[in-house]
Amino acid sequence: MAYQAGGQRTASRPAPDSPEARAYLQDYAGYLEAVPFPSVVLDHRWDVVLANTAFETLFRDMSPHPTALPGDNFLRFVLFHPDAATLLGDHESSWCLPMLAGFAAALERHGHDHVLQAIRREIAQDPLMEAAYRQGLPHWIRLVGEGAVEHDGAIRPLLHPDPRRGVTECRIVADTPRTLQDMGYTRLTMILREPRPAPAPRRTRTARRTANHLTVVPTPTA
Repeated sequence: MAYQAGGQRTASRPAPDSPEARAYLQDYAGYLEAVPFPSVVLDHRWDVVLANTAFETLFRDMSPHPTALPGDNFLRFVLFHPDAATLLGDHESSWCLPMLAGFAAALERHGHDHVLQAIRREIAQDPLMEAAYRQGLPHWIRLVGEGAVEHDGAIRPLLHPDPRRGVTECRIVADTPRTLQDMGYTRLTMILREPRPAPAPRRTRTARRTANHLTVVPTPTA
């Protein structure tokens, strides 16, 4: 079972083997629920193991999707959900590329993992994401440095569904206790910051799917 705030839900991914680990996750779900900011526990595939109510509230307006719901696999959501850019500000450079960098690192460590291999195939089938992965990502890492793969401390823009927050930012804090680390899990919390004074333009689904060039991919010279 995979646990979420207030209970548990059936999931295709396996639960921890030991009763002690399962009991720990149940108790940790209660602890996570007390956190006022969106907080999520992920495995090495970005499958969601735990998520609190604040996390669910942040993503409550996302439309149904067969494989890329934020409460199922956060990487697939960022890369493939058509509504992701309506909530994740500066979607391409602030969210997709850092997640792709983390994915590339995970693929090096767990190259035979069937879920990671499936995500790699999905990237290959999406022309924009494949261009970002093969061309944009190396270019971006050269610009920002190898630390790009680290999420902890990063400040990323959000278009919060709560109008009192609106256009804002969050700081990503990776705070994973040793017990979760030993299970192969990572906890990420989005510390919401004060709203920006001026709104930023929203990307639309049409803009993403009809664009023929990613801004992070260098334009070929004639």
